[in-house]
Amino acid sequence: MTQQRILTLPSGLTFDYTHLMGDNAVTEEMLSSLSSRLASAHAAVCEMRKTGVVRGHLSKDGTPELVKFTELPYSKAGHLNAPDTLEKLRLFGRSLKGRVDAVVSFGIGGSYLGNRVLFDAGRGEFWNHMSADERDGWPCYYFGGQNLDPKRAQALTDEIIRQARRFKKAQSGRRYRVTLIVISKSGSTLDTMATFMSTLAALYDHADLIETEVVAVTDPKTGPGETLLHRVAFRHGWTMFRVPDGVGGRFSVFSDVGLVTAAALGLDFEAFLAGARAMDEACATGDAAHNPAMLNAALKYLAAEKLGCRTEVFMPYADSLKSLSEWYVQLLAESLGKRNNRQGETVHYGRTPVVAVGTTDMHAQTQQHQDGPKDKVVQFVSVRNWDVDPVVPCLFADEPELAKMAGLKLSDAQEAALQANAEALAGDGRLSAVFSLPELSLFHLGEIMYLLALSVAYEGELADVDAFDQPGVEGYKKIMWQKLDASREKR
Repeated sequence: MTQQRILTLPSGLTFDYTHLMGDNAVTEEMLSSLSSRLASAHAAVCEMRKTGVVRGHLSKDGTPELVKFTELPYSKAGHLNAPDTLEKLRLFGRSLKGRVDAVVSFGIGGSYLGNRVLFDAGRGEFWNHMSADERDGWPCYYFGGQNLDPKRAQALTDEIIRQARRFKKAQSGRRYRVTLIVISKSGSTLDTMATFMSTLAALYDHADLIETEVVAVTDPKTGPGETLLHRVAFRHGWTMFRVPDGVGGRFSVFSDVGLVTAAALGLDFEAFLAGARAMDEACATGDAAHNPAMLNAALKYLAAEKLGCRTEVFMPYADSLKSLSEWYVQLLAESLGKRNNRQGETVHYGRTPVVAVGTTDMHAQTQQHQDGPKDKVVQFVSVRNWDVDPVVPCLFADEPELAKMAGLKLSDAQEAALQANAEALAGDGRLSAVFSLPELSLFHLGEIMYLLALSVAYEGELADVDAFDQPGVEGYKKIMWQKLDASREKR
């Protein structure tokens, strides 16, 4: 009989790694052999928490750089999320309610993906279809700048203008009010700035219909070292929030970068930070059996190194958490996909992350997970209690196959599907684990996102790679700008 292995946190969040350990999976002996390296990894993570120092970590310009994302859950004077910082976010959110009709957020990578998770989990797919009253005065919310897609960029602008025309017919007293939030540390991010500027110009061209204001989230430095976006924002008097130093984009959802979206939507971002803080406290112990981030990192590392599981399928059983999977793809890929270790040796470390959603991808990907190469670990995410849970009615009693579905809650069917998937995989010696959230709340969202962020810090130490740089993205950027310069010269 399979031994149940479940780590349960005080909040009720669980990590079920029953199908990740055992005779045909990661063994106790493998985990025990890692004990001294786990102790060193924990010491390194504790040092990072205390001082921000990560061994060997350098910024893009080759100078030592602190890593400070573990400071973000704690609102204290002198911290990145100081009390006055959070108060500024609260006031910004309140200033939009009942005044601004639509917000468009421009960002890419961590400046989009984390924000999308907050929107999807906190407000959901049909938010923009609700009336202002149904939204309790909070604005519609759109995303742009996450891709250089001309058709989608134009369609977004057209949608804003269309909404403004409808508004004018219904509300003759004022113009449609739009706030653009542009998120870029430097202000030179091509995808973000190009789509932002094209949208801003189009809205200015419709000033008779639309009243436009801009908010910039950027590097806060002034004087020498001031960034392009900061300079432009200051010149135009735009409200500004900061992209903090020492916090890479993939970790920035806990900073102004992500919280500005939560504030604009009227979400309880302090509950989100409280969840991250609870997870950080749960991970303070050096005992891997009780530290979910360290345990997750150790098991995934061993699965990759000892069992050849070089792909990780991240599969939440919730449509509203698909964006969590997409956020995790960046987190895992940028943090652990490294050519060299800290000694400069070529190691080509890292798992390839794959986005999946249950039950959608049980009908699309599971054939490959079940019968393809045994090179994967599947990470499920479940929600135990839903605030709504339709029951299947008995509409066709004369059809036995349909009648037997009657009385089922959709959540029961969903959970049965997840368990069946996990057990079928385990029956063929394929690895999986389950993170289970008690409910889909901002608190538990903060918990799981912080757990995953801290996990890559631990795994970086185990693999002896820098989990906080991203040198591989610089190559394409240089080539891309050369091609753009050449393109301009041909005109």
